Amino acid sequence: MGKAGKNAAKDLTTGSPFRLILGFAVPLLFGMLFQQFYSMVDTIIVGRALGSKALAAVGSTGSINFMIIGFCMGVCNGFAIPVSQMFGARDYRALRKYVTNSAWLSAIFAVVMTVGTCILCRQILVWMDTPSDIIDGAYSYIFIIFVGIPVIYLYNLLSAIIRSLGDSKSPLIFLGISSVLNIILDLLLVLPMGVAGTAVATVVSQGISGLLCLFYMKKKFDILRFEKEDWKLEKRYALRLCGMGIPMGLQYSITAIGSVILQTSVNSLGSVAVASVTAASKISQFFCCMFDALGSTMATFAGQNVGAKKLDRVDEGIRTSVLIGAVYSILAFAVLYFFGNNICLLFVNSSEMEIINNAHRLLIINSALYVAVVFVNVVRFTIQGVGYSKLAILAGVCEMIARICLCSAAWLQRCMLCESGGVDHGGSVPGSGISEAVEENEETIRSGVSFL
Repeated sequence: MGKAGKNAAKDLTTGSPFRLILGFAVPLLFGMLFQQFYSMVDTIIVGRALGSKALAAVGSTGSINFMIIGFCMGVCNGFAIPVSQMFGARDYRALRKYVTNSAWLSAIFAVVMTVGTCILCRQILVWMDTPSDIIDGAYSYIFIIFVGIPVIYLYNLLSAIIRSLGDSKSPLIFLGISSVLNIILDLLLVLPMGVAGTAVATVVSQGISGLLCLFYMKKKFDILRFEKEDWKLEKRYALRLCGMGIPMGLQYSITAIGSVILQTSVNSLGSVAVASVTAASKISQFFCCMFDALGSTMATFAGQNVGAKKLDRVDEGIRTSVLIGAVYSILAFAVLYFFGNNICLLFVNSSEMEIINNAHRLLIINSALYVAVVFVNVVRFTIQGVGYSKLAILAGVCEMIARICLCSAAWLQRCMLCESGGVDHGGSVPGSGISEAVEENEETIRSGVSFL
């Protein structure tokens, strides 16, 4: 089966689950914080340098961006599951076949998605009822992001494979480098290029981190020394990879469909509401990195231990991750409740009180149910790591339905207020916060039932 390689790979099938999970999750958390940090810096620079309309233009693309890019990320994470299982089983020949076949499939997916999204880009923004005063800026930004889909696949696939081999620290270093580069490019490009400069900075910096991952893999993992026959695209490996990757990608995208509907509802309220949701979403994404880190940790932890046939450790891992996440959720809610207004000042000037108040209210509603997000991510990613990625789609469907129902309810309430002569809170967005919060409870129930 071959050698385990140099000291870059890490075995998660032996030792204390608490120490292993915490040791794996913390570097992963910092990596995600770096990723959110340069995304947040993009937003801060755009809002401060170009104004609230440019901020709204970037923000109005958030849901469609998540739907497309989320599919890429889900597919890559799914491709890494058989890799982690083969690593746990010590079957390094099959591991290499899965790595090379995932590279071929990623290249095919990247080409198809880049062509399709670039052709339909502007029409999608029209379908989403993007306000006319920001649609040109939104198109300039998201078109460049979609052109960069191949580098998104490059980074996410390679970093997922590195994590599946037990190394969560190296992608952190590469993201740190790309974050610094992204900030520098933002400062250089935003004023001369507008929002398009922000998109260019994001794509270039992620491309650099992808290349760094590629160089690192070639140098540090003996088990990834490929031979010519390893590069043959084989049906049985490709089918299993698609069986893991496509459902995970669809789960991300189905979840994002609800976000697209929510974003369309917010867009109809005007650019002030869009800017409010944009600021709140960026802050919330930053605070939610812990939940994503715990989920991704459990996917790798469960994958390796299933491969090693140590299912009792998977149960202990779930309990440990939920405990860590619950404690963090309480602390995060307290910070956002008492200091959310001040944090919003990072994105808009203090004179924009309507935007600040809307954003703070949305943050409070969302963070009140962060505990639900812990269960969602830990259970769902464990299901995926075990190998039942198709079941996780049900959770995404329930999340989408919850968003649609609550957005519809908020829209009907607004219509009734208008017809009865009541006050129409045109720039207020409490419905979006409630929608995002309640849908997490719905998904938690579905994920638990699927896992059982």
